[in-house]
Parts: sequence; structure tokens; C-alpha cells
Amino acid sequence: MSNYEPIIGLEVHVQLKTNSKMFCRSANAESAEPNVHICEVCTGQPGALPVINREAVKKAVMVGLALDCEVSEYSKFDRKNYFYPDLPKGYQISQFDMPINGKGKLGKIGITRAHLEEDAGKLIHPEKGNHSLVDLNRAGTPLLEIVSEPDIRSAEEAKQYLQELQNIMRYLGVSDADMEKGQLRCDANISLRKIGQTKLPAYKVEIKNMNSFRSVEKALNFEIKRQTAMLDEATTPAMETRGWVDDKNITVSQRSKEESQDYRYFPEPDLPVLHFTKEYLDEIKRSMPELPAQRKQRFSSEFGLKVSGALDTTIAYKELGEYFEHVATELDEWMDSDGIPDQERDKYMNLSANWVTGPFLSAINERNILPSDSSIEEENFAELVKLIGQGRVSNLAAKGVFAKMFATGEDPSNILDSLGLQQVSDESVILAAVQKVIAENPKGVADAKTKGEKSFGFLVGQTMKELKGKGNPQKINEILKKELLS
Repeated sequence: MSNYEPIIGLEVHVQLKTNSKMFCRSANAESAEPNVHICEVCTGQPGALPVINREAVKKAVMVGLALDCEVSEYSKFDRKNYFYPDLPKGYQISQFDMPINGKGKLGKIGITRAHLEEDAGKLIHPEKGNHSLVDLNRAGTPLLEIVSEPDIRSAEEAKQYLQELQNIMRYLGVSDADMEKGQLRCDANISLRKIGQTKLPAYKVEIKNMNSFRSVEKALNFEIKRQTAMLDEATTPAMETRGWVDDKNITVSQRSKEESQDYRYFPEPDLPVLHFTKEYLDEIKRSMPELPAQRKQRFSSEFGLKVSGALDTTIAYKELGEYFEHVATELDEWMDSDGIPDQERDKYMNLSANWVTGPFLSAINERNILPSDSSIEEENFAELVKLIGQGRVSNLAAKGVFAKMFATGEDPSNILDSLGLQQVSDESVILAAVQKVIAENPKGVADAKTKGEKSFGFLVGQTMKELKGKGNPQKINEILKKELLS
């Protein structure tokens, strides 16, 4: 067991989904062709002046409110000065001492700030030759940088925090937040201290180049082991920036760590100070969509969903949750009209959630489509759940019905009739089959009465065989036990 605990803070960059870039009218869009979404402003031409993107500011405020941040009444932009080939102006327009969003929290993880800035371009390194190419399509894209407090204590907790952030961005509609596409990027700061200490360590290491949740988790775990070994040898890790090498599962030193004074921040002279009035903030608050935590609470109370993996999955995948809600609404209408008691409602709702997050999710993932693109209408999905819950189709047969529904979009009742898969639940039919099995299997009956469950299962199987595999197992068990006792 380690004598140290990790002290981790994350800096997360989220590309905001706007029509144009942060300070110009160039399209905020992907392109396979380099340098097509550019203009004199985002390429840093002399005399070109920036103009603030109003929609990007609104989306930044929405994120701040969702993270319980203190939204500043006044905010300004600053110049962050450094040279890099993909930074055409020689500086980045960012925010320093007056960010839009101040302190907030996500669960038990504190948020230091969430500020707006512009993205840099992208360097392309051809396999042949000793040169690099610059693509400025991404230069000037609006970025929201969300900086956490050093409150994270494990690699797993860091991954969960990132996944929650991604989910919030998608619920708000401010970004698709796809890590593989660079729409959500993460740098981690990590150091270790002895268990029981409360002061922050005298050093920290920054990790870059992580492009998936799994990469973040693996990179942090590698650093924990590396730094533990150094501290055990009484060596303090260097203050540096390290890069994650995914195919080797290691971090490598890149450069010494910069401090804020290295960037020579000063107020951006070409942009005005932002003033957020109470009326403006109230208007945004009124337009805020339902967030994951709110939806989870509502699904639990409104639909009686138990705390389970199925509930978590419907919350973590926004579009899947919307599809489930439509199915649940259809079930609700049917149960209201048929006077289904409350205890039965929970059964149908949880059955529905399990099928949506099980076979349905597997099917859409396999075909790489959204829930709304599937062939199964929510009304038909609700009917399938109803048939399963009523015992009119077995779970095994229901999987076959579902597969055909997904392929054709047909009504489940029609599929059941055409395939002859209707489950027999008629008690008189099952009783006749049970009585025949008992009469033909005296040894099986004797064994069931003396040897217990295994022998009883033999009689259940024989009854199911008699009913050509269509008998309701629950009804068979009930009737068979009653007959054996009589």
C-alpha cells in the first residue's frame, strides 16, 4: 500500500459549437482541406480587429451556471504572449484576472474558473521530409477552459469527472465534446504528498497529449508510479510538462513548466470589457435545459427507476434517455387507461429501461446510429415491453421479436402472430399439460417430492416441451407446485 496520495487538478478545454469563430466571421467548422475557414482576423493580418462572438459568451455563461460558478459582473479579455508556429498573431486572446466564470463545483470537485479564449491552429508533420505544415482552420475557434481545484485523488476519479463534464456539455448543447475529434481536450497536473499531510506539494507535473478518457486514466496511473518511485528515493520530481505516449504507455519530458508571468499577460486593447447584467443572467437561467443530475432525480421519481446501471446509462447518453422517456410515456398512457396499479408500473418501467439500455443500445452501437434513427417506433417498443410484462412472450422469444422489429420496424404483435411465438399463459391449457406430464412421469413426480429443485426442474422442462416451448414459466411453476401438493 502506497504512503502517498495523488493531488490532481485538470485543465479541460471545450470547443464551443458556434457558427463562426471567437473573434471573426470565419466558419467554425471542420474541413479535410487545410486553410479554407480563415480570414484576415484569425490569421493575424496587420490592421485586422477582433469582434466578440455573442453566442460563445452566452454558452460560456451557461456552463458557468451549470457548474455553480460565480459569474462575474464584469469580465475582460487579455493577451497571452508566446511564440508557436500555429499561433499566427504571436499571442492568444484569453482571460487572466477577470474571467467570465469564477469559483464553482462539480460534485465534490471544486472549479477554480471557466474562462473563454481562442484556439490555436494545428501543426501537421508529414512522414517524409524534415518540415511541418500549418493548418489554421482551427485558429480562432472559441474555447472554454475549465480549471479544477486540486481536489481529485485518483485516476479513476479524474476519468469520472471528465465524463460528467462531457455529459453536461452535451446536455447544454454547447459542444459535442468528442475527445477523439479534439472538441474536448484535457491537461492534468499531478503531484504526490504523504498520507496525512494537508499542504500542497512543492512541485507539480503537467501531462499533455491525452486524447481519450482511458488515456487520461493510464497517464495518471503511470505518473503516480513514477513519482512514488522517485519520492521513495528522496528525489523530488521536476516541475515540468510531460507528454503521454499512448502506444508505449509512458510519459516523456517535454519542457520545463511555465508560470503565468512567462506569458506577459496584459489587457486586450482591441476588445471592450463585458458587463453581465442581472436581467441578462436571469434570461439565460430561464433558458437552461434540464441537466443530468436533474434528469436522474426526475426519472427516479416520475418513472420509478431504481438506482442501477440502466438508470445511469439513460442519463449518461442524452439521446438514449430521450428515447427511453418517449417509450415510458407510451407505457404510462397505456397503464393509465388500463388502471394498472402503482406496484406494477415500476415493474414495467424498469423492464423498459433494461431493454432500452441492453438489446436496443447494443443494436444502435453496432450500426453506429442514433436512437432516433432506429426503425423501432417508441410506441412499438412500449408494446413489446407490455407483451413481455404480461407474460405473452418469453424473454427468449422477445429477443427474436426485437431483432425483427429492429430490422423491419414492424409491430411486435404482428411479428408474434406471424412467427407463432405467442406465449401460452392460459391456466386451463397449462393445467392440462401439467396433469399429462405428471401422469406420464411417476418417477419424476416421486423424485420431485423427495429430491427437490433439480428433479422439479425436470417436470418443468417436460411441461414446456408439451407446450412446444411456448408456456409461461412462471405459470407452469405455480400450477405444477399446486398439483404436486394436492
